[in-house]
Amino acid sequence: MEKRATIITYGCQMNVNESAKMKQMLQTMGYSMTEDIENTDLVFLNTCTVREGAAVKVYGKLGDLKRIKEEKDGKMIIGVTGCLAQEVRDEFIKKTPYVDLVLGNQNIGRIPDLLERIEAGEETHIVMVEDEDELPTRVDADFGDDIVASISITYGCNNYCTFCIVPYVRGMERSVPLNEVVRDVEQYTKKGYKEILFLGQNVNSYGSDFANGKDNFAELLEQSANVEGDFWIKYVSPHPKDFSDEVIDTIARNPKIARMLHLPLQSGSTKILDAMNRGYTKEEFIALAKKIKQKVPDIGLTTDIIVGFPGETDEDFQDTMDVVNEVGFENAFMFMYSKRTGTPAATMEKQVDEHIKNERLQQLMRLQNMKAKEESQKYLGKIVKVLVEGPSKKNPEMLTGRSSTHKIVLFKSDRKDLKGKFVNTKIYDAKTWTLYGELVEE
Repeated sequence: MEKRATIITYGCQMNVNESAKMKQMLQTMGYSMTEDIENTDLVFLNTCTVREGAAVKVYGKLGDLKRIKEEKDGKMIIGVTGCLAQEVRDEFIKKTPYVDLVLGNQNIGRIPDLLERIEAGEETHIVMVEDEDELPTRVDADFGDDIVASISITYGCNNYCTFCIVPYVRGMERSVPLNEVVRDVEQYTKKGYKEILFLGQNVNSYGSDFANGKDNFAELLEQSANVEGDFWIKYVSPHPKDFSDEVIDTIARNPKIARMLHLPLQSGSTKILDAMNRGYTKEEFIALAKKIKQKVPDIGLTTDIIVGFPGETDEDFQDTMDVVNEVGFENAFMFMYSKRTGTPAATMEKQVDEHIKNERLQQLMRLQNMKAKEESQKYLGKIVKVLVEGPSKKNPEMLTGRSSTHKIVLFKSDRKDLKGKFVNTKIYDAKTWTLYGELVEE
């Protein structure tokens, strides 16, 4: 009888990447994948713990799985991996004794061996969350589509931003050897993937743990862009404090390196940035953004912003508004600060009132939406290269894809063979988040 498996993924792109690897391993073991948790033999929850609410969702889902497992007389394997597993560790089995397997992120390569031991009845309640400072075993992945392949280039983080739990659960930063990453790029592009997405908590500090001093992020981008084939490279997320001129110049001269650049601001106030332990000032961020835009004129900057961080005054918030107004981001992910147990910011004095945080967020969103609409206008009349994803879900008569700057582009075409291909479109209308174009036949 065929075995069925389900993977439920929470959180970041890194988790999506790791779930793709888990899917490949399970399929190699003979499992078929299903989203029907009522009729599956194995469920893995790949968890996130960046925000407090993420853990609540996971425990809620585990409650559902407990019921299903009981209805099946215990004949279902439940595994938990990801950051929550890394944080809670042995306590997971105490809290949820019906969970069979708790794995740290760096241990997912051992899933086949561990599952065989559980299936054979040799072991129960396996907890494996050590080796945070080791590089995970390199594992092939099944990404679920034939367009985008992601590659983890670093694991862990050395920055210790005061609002973030990641360094405590994913360990210190470790870089994957450059030749291994380039080999992955070659492997995935030969398979036909058109977008290679580099992943890391801080991609542009890549290689800082290598002794040779040469294998850095600029060198990785350069060598990856030299791989033969028609594809582009995207990456998330760089850190402003580590953005070197060498990286900017490498991006500028390599058309294969996409013009999407996510540059997390977090706050525009130097005082708050210092409290966050971000390592740059308001003025340094603005200067960096302007230098990038000058050297790479077709770049599309996006960002992350937290409002209401402990100690944020009206003047500090106005600094954030000033930066958003001056830099011009195409998109921004904006959040109200929420406490994360285990981080220094959670116990800081001068926590900001929820009502004030919400008012500031609404004000920031209004400004950013206006700026995003302004930024969209620069595409009007231009010919934009688009990686086609397929028919639009909202309007099946239109095809949808992404530009090099990661903007959504909609265009009409009767051709059914364009999915996964690059096309040129001439933009005739630019909304805040979406561009509309006409296919330019070559």
